[in-house]
Amino acid sequence: MTMRVAFVCVQNAGRSQMSAAFAEREVAERGLEDEVEVLTGGTHPADHVHPEVVEVMRELDIDLSERTPSEISTAELETCDLVVTMGCSTLSLDADVEVRDWALDDPDGQDMEAVRSIRDDSRDHVGDVFDDLEGRLRSV
Repeated sequence: MTMRVAFVCVQNAGRSQMSAAFAEREVAERGLEDEVEVLTGGTHPADHVHPEVVEVMRELDIDLSERTPSEISTAELETCDLVVTMGCSTLSLDADVEVRDWALDDPDGQDMEAVRSIRDDSRDHVGDVFDDLEGRLRSV
């Protein structure tokens, strides 16, 4: 059984990119490559990942410099088991999809300390999600 998890925000240039990168790291560290697929996207993607986001993620040895924000469709999201929005979505899905909203501040244009705080909150939330997902996967 493969679980699909999506991290979504409007521009897909900050919070959702950080969260997806942390999720990819969790997948690798927990050996869940065959069990969890990570998606990310936005409803109105930006041209590039916010530079301050690239910088604070680099501090944790995660390189987002080559990532490009992308659009994600409602149809794609409806194939997911869990969709996490960042506090900027009015997402309405018809399918049986769990939706969580984290209400994280937008890092765009924030000072570096604020962006680090948002990054750390994202990392903590992602860890909690993967504790939950791993528990579900192991109980199947």
